Amino acid sequence: MGQQQHEHVRVAVIGSGFGGLGAAVRLRREGITDFVVLERADSVGGTWRDNSYPGCACDVPSHLYSFSFAPNPEWPRTFSGQEHIRAYLEHVTDTFRLRPHLRLEHEVLMMRWDTEELRWEIETSRGTLTADVVVSATGPLSDPKMPDVPGLDGFPGKIFHSARWDHDYDLRGKRVAMIGTGASAIQIVPSIQPEVAKLTLFQRTPPWVMPRVDRKISGAERWLHRQLPFTGTARRGLLWGIRELQVQAFTKRPNELGLVEQLAKANMRKAIKDPALRAKLTPSYRIGCKRILLSSTYYPALAQPNVDVVASGLKEVRGSTVVAADGTKTEVDAIVFGTGFHVTDMPIAERVVGAEGITLAEAWKDGMESLRGATAAGFPNWMTIIGPNTGLGNSSMILMIESQLNYMADYMRQLNLLGEGSALAARPSSVHAWNRRVQERMKRTVWNTGGCTSWYLDASGRNTTIWPGTTTEFRSATRHVDLSEYEVIRAAARRKPVAATSGAESSSGTKSAKDTEAVA
Repeated sequence: MGQQQHEHVRVAVIGSGFGGLGAAVRLRREGITDFVVLERADSVGGTWRDNSYPGCACDVPSHLYSFSFAPNPEWPRTFSGQEHIRAYLEHVTDTFRLRPHLRLEHEVLMMRWDTEELRWEIETSRGTLTADVVVSATGPLSDPKMPDVPGLDGFPGKIFHSARWDHDYDLRGKRVAMIGTGASAIQIVPSIQPEVAKLTLFQRTPPWVMPRVDRKISGAERWLHRQLPFTGTARRGLLWGIRELQVQAFTKRPNELGLVEQLAKANMRKAIKDPALRAKLTPSYRIGCKRILLSSTYYPALAQPNVDVVASGLKEVRGSTVVAADGTKTEVDAIVFGTGFHVTDMPIAERVVGAEGITLAEAWKDGMESLRGATAAGFPNWMTIIGPNTGLGNSSMILMIESQLNYMADYMRQLNLLGEGSALAARPSSVHAWNRRVQERMKRTVWNTGGCTSWYLDASGRNTTIWPGTTTEFRSATRHVDLSEYEVIRAAARRKPVAATSGAESSSGTKSAKDTEAVA
């Protein structure tokens, strides 16, 4: 490698959802303009572009589900729909002049670390380029998971995943099977129920559902937020503070969630009068163990005469007949899968080859691990946004993304201080130490003790997705890069990493390049 001439950039950002666009804005604010944003689709938006199913909306309040540096006083509802969030991301792209950096329809096929040149060689569907640093912002909700169901290939009707909705297929008057009861399904069910002839919901595990207190934001409120921006900031701060106070119950005192369970059951009783149906819909695990869902229309839809709830997963398909694990058989015209995404086995990991010649997927074969949710051992100058153990169970992921952007910014400052031809590689000992602390804290959380199986857990039952603390704690942990957690690799001495030990601190709060050279 290193023989051919390709376009070379300082930074290659992968993905153009919240993480990728946020990284692009932050790079520009740091004075770095030599970067590209590689996006496999033909427009920005990430999961809010891909998920356009009926009823798609966010379950985090609008004013908290936006960048702090790009407040939106024009949110139309307290919980915004997909079209409004996607429009917001397009607005961010234009406001911060990101379009010249976009490389749309450039799917990343492979990324390989060049140990001689200390850079990444990136093969895309439109050609090859190289970059000093890669920021992977593909997100955990980008690749739909389709179950391997016997007989599915022989189904004569329509099949699609909620994240790949076929808007050309008319569901009116059709018999539809909805597979799954996650966040997408509880929005789809009430949206399509009035128009389909028959809707059969296949439910392996019932979710806990709380009312979604959504309303239009008045013109007066929007005017106030436009004229007095601090009012929007205060609104965001209040929403954030309430959720910070809730974290203790999820992470340290799960038994305190019993009252919330009673509220959820009351919400169900209000709409579901049939005791048998209520029994099917009542979870047997602690609320919060799986994602708590918000909807005021899901239960009323399930109570309608054209809806059947099968308390079992889909086992097989025989022609146009879908068969549940409990033996229930149903004739359908269409199957909609709301079966989630590849979260703990992200496909992008198979396309990243590190310094030792192995893929990130191979490095993570026993479970995802990263340093402060950002960097992985064996993959120099590679960072991820929304990495392992950065997910949240009760608040806005934008808060976590912005914390990781702080870390990325300081990472770039450190590389600049170290000078051209330098790279930072997370020490395996640092990665393991960080993850041991995270997993130790995870032991008493509701996600590990609540008695459920969720997409938060990997194949071995380890929680590699959720952050077991407050967003404030995470922001503090990612404020600066600690060079003692990294090996400094220099082009002049490529085969001999420079040990970063204690020394004076730079203006960003970590050891400077000069100090590192001195100890070396």
